[in-house]
Amino acid sequence: MNDLMIKMYLTAKTFVEREEGQDLVEYALVVALIAFGAITGMNILAKGLNNAFSQIAVTLNNNM
Repeated sequence: MNDLMIKMYLTAKTFVEREEGQDLVEYALVVALIAFGAITGMNILAKGLNNAFSQIAVTLNNNM
């Protein structure tokens, strides 16, 4: 019984101390941050393009 408890303890300890999954979490956080920045940047860019084309349309309508 003690051998089984020791084996379970060592298995749990090695599972908790493993650092392989940390890299994946860090990469996922970086990707999420980049995606958030890209979405925010695209929204700002889209609004600026919309305003520019609206001003072009107004200018063309006024001069025709």
